[in-house]
Amino acid sequence: MTLLTIPTMTLTDLCALPQAEFSHELSGIFEHSPWIPQRAWAARPFATVNDLHHAMVQVVQQASLAEQLALITAHPELAGKEAAEGTLTDASTQEQRGAGLDQCSAQELKRLRGLNAAYRQRFGFPFVIAVKGRSRYQIMDAIEARLHNDQDTELATCLDQIAQIARFRLDALFAQ
Repeated sequence: MTLLTIPTMTLTDLCALPQAEFSHELSGIFEHSPWIPQRAWAARPFATVNDLHHAMVQVVQQASLAEQLALITAHPELAGKEAAEGTLTDASTQEQRGAGLDQCSAQELKRLRGLNAAYRQRFGFPFVIAVKGRSRYQIMDAIEARLHNDQDTELATCLDQIAQIARFRLDALFAQ
């Protein structure tokens, strides 16, 4: 029996793609926000994954406040409705599972959902954190701590966390 291997796209291959294909290949890096790779395409070629990540983060930083808020609100609540309905993106599903959010007890789930609701009530958008390497307990503690931030601090923190999530996803995409 011969095992099929799926060819891995290199950064050089990616940079050679037309804008639409480039954007499609990177569509999962920033949650439901294809405008980010679409705009970053113009900065090609990228010598390293770090350069690609930097270009995409620059797009986010230069985006309007409305676009930044749309990016944040594109993220699902942790262990929220999308997780319960099975409608998370593959990347979000893996990330939440990796943090043990799919293993919450009924009491933990109640606490997490209460924190999510309090956070959304205070800031008007979902709590976003790069969950890789964190436990569900650390995540819940982080929500509680960040509830004390002001709106501007929290907006900046969410965008920073989204940049970290994007880096983790890029590293996974280009893992050798």
